[in-house]
This record gives sequence, C-alpha cells and structure tokens, in this order.
Amino acid sequence: MITTRRTVAAAALLALLLPVPLLAASAASAAPAATVDARATGPELPAPTGRFAVGSEDLHLTDRSRTDPWAHTGPRELMVTLRYPAQRGTGRAPAPYLSTEEALPILVRRGLDQLVDPAVLAATRTHARVGARPVQGRYPLIVLSPGFTVPRATLTSLAEDLASRGYVVAAVDHAYESDATAFPGGRVLTCLACEPMERPGGHEAVTRTRSADVSFLLDRLTGRHPAWRHAGLIDPGRIAMGGHSIGGASALPAMAADPRIRAGADLDGGLPDPYPPAGIAGRPFLLFGSAASAPGGQSNGDWGRTWPHLDGWKRWITVDGTDHFGATDFPAIRDQLGLPHPEAPTSGPRAAELTRTYLAAFFDRHLKGKPAPVLDGPRAEAPEVRFHTP
Repeated sequence: MITTRRTVAAAALLALLLPVPLLAASAASAAPAATVDARATGPELPAPTGRFAVGSEDLHLTDRSRTDPWAHTGPRELMVTLRYPAQRGTGRAPAPYLSTEEALPILVRRGLDQLVDPAVLAATRTHARVGARPVQGRYPLIVLSPGFTVPRATLTSLAEDLASRGYVVAAVDHAYESDATAFPGGRVLTCLACEPMERPGGHEAVTRTRSADVSFLLDRLTGRHPAWRHAGLIDPGRIAMGGHSIGGASALPAMAADPRIRAGADLDGGLPDPYPPAGIAGRPFLLFGSAASAPGGQSNGDWGRTWPHLDGWKRWITVDGTDHFGATDFPAIRDQLGLPHPEAPTSGPRAAELTRTYLAAFFDRHLKGKPAPVLDGPRAEAPEVRFHTP
C-alpha cells in the first residue's frame, strides 16, 4: 500500500519519466530493495487462451555481412525469443521475463535506481516453459518487433497467446535500440541508437535497419541450414510481421523489401514517410492503435497519408481507453501493482483481450485462411473498438 508522501512523490516522478511497466515497479519501492522477494511480488501476465501449451527458447544471431549501424563496429546482432505450440506438462521451468541485469540499466539511465528495485519488473511471471517439447506440425511464423527503447519482453503476452493458438512467434531485440538488452557473455547493450533517432531521418534509419534485421532473421529460421533446432515447425510460405510503435512501423518497409512477409500489423506506430516506392503489392496490412491514432487524433497523422497507398486488404482500428502502450504487457503489469493510469482506464485484462482477439483474427484470416468476422466492423460486445475508413 502506498501511504507516505515520499512514496507518492516517487510514483509521480516515475509517471513522468518512465514507460508504464516501470510504474509497476515503483509500487514495490516502498519496501527496502533487500527485502523484496521477486517471486512473491512480481505481477503475472494474462494466461494464453489457445488450445496449446507454449514453449520458449532464446536464440542469439549474428549477421557478419553487416557492420552494426549504431556501434559502427562489429557485426549486427539480434536476440530472439521463439515461442511455439508445446506439449502440456513438459519443459524445465517458466520462461523468465527480464533479467535484473536488463532491468537495472533502464533505471540507471533515468537516475531512478535508488527508488525502484529492478527485481520487481524482472520477476513478471510468464506462461511459456523453457525446453518444452513442441507439438509437431507446420505452423505460420509471426515476427514481433518491440517499441523503441523497450525490450522484446514487452510483447510477451501477445506472443504467448499467438503461440497457444498455433503459431511460431519470434520476438526480436535489435541491438543498441533498447535501454538494455542482455547478450551472451554477460554483455548488456544500451541504446546507442537513441541519439541518432532524434536527428533528421532517424526514424527512417531505424525502420530500415529493422527491416534488414527481419530479412536476416527469416534467412536464419527458414534457410537450408536454420539456426533454430525446431525450425521444422515453421511453414516458410506463411510468414507475417507485427510490432509495437516503431516495431510496427518497421513492418511496412520490411514487407516492401521482403516478399516472404505476407501480412503486416502496426500497433500504434508512426509509419515511415514517404511510403516505400515499391509498395507492398496488395498484401494485407492492419493499423491497430490507441484512440490517439484515430483520424484527427493526437498522434500517427502519417496513418492518414499512408492509408490511400495500401492497395490490398486493410483495416484501421483503434481502442478507446488505451494509451500508446495499450497493446503491450504494460497495462496488465501496472494494474496488478495498484497503479491506475487515468488517461488509459481500460483494464489490463481487457486491453490484452482486445489486442489478442483482433491480432489473432488478422493473422488467422491471412495466414490460415480462417473466417474472421470480428474484422468486418463494430460489434456490440466490443464498444471500445472503432473502425475507421477515412
């Protein structure tokens, strides 16, 4: 319970300076860091809704054909978490959310490491299990790319749910584009791309880099000598990409550059401008965002500029009562730790339910050929969801 003036002030400071999941960490900061039991206090993500259990495995990939554009030295590296349909009752342990080594630099960067115990955020409980035996079959592949400065872990709830519904999901951390990403050898890479991102053309530079990252990832997952031991689960003819914020924005240039990507979804991300000259050849694209991303809203005005160029199946959907992080894990984490967000009153479970429902319907329709009536227009059971046809 937050009862002291000092704790309230700390929470207010966090609200101003941190992404939403770190608001959750502030609720536990009233206790001394040494007394926090991460397993007891960590929030739990919503359970997956599909018929499969979920397995999880991390993969480190190195593209020696490219020099890292942000470090200007060494090859380009990716950290990937693969989630897949798994046999129930198998696996060694629940998959970790974040390491404290990844959480701590996020706090240090903002000068808040004395106020927040990084173990609280790191201890968020997931539902996938490390080393679980896969359910044999051939499944569509979905690549998920996170928002700028935040790690791939922030899309865990969506990734686990899609895997439980019969997808292989590859969530990617792009080196030097988040506040902290743990790589093998004890390295924790910080955000070298943050300063270039603020320069003219920085947004497009990041989306181009991520586009190349995704093509390399597809090569390593579906090529003749795949890097992942369970790569046989992937159907290389059914691939899609989605992501949050700039991760979602990167889906458009990735599709323009790589015809293997059959569908794309942007979760509240500003799209690159201008529109890729090559276009995406009539492939489906979903715009799914907060109320601020509605036509005439406060953000993502480039959706209106891009909309006429999307020449295939398309939808522009927004969800009232959510903020920029509404499609990520953040609402569920902050709810459980008692930190309401007045500008985004939709509950964490409801935000997760809507995100999962509409994203799964989109991928089901375009990768599995299944009917998806929820994408046809407004529904009485989802009054928060608005369809736009500008």
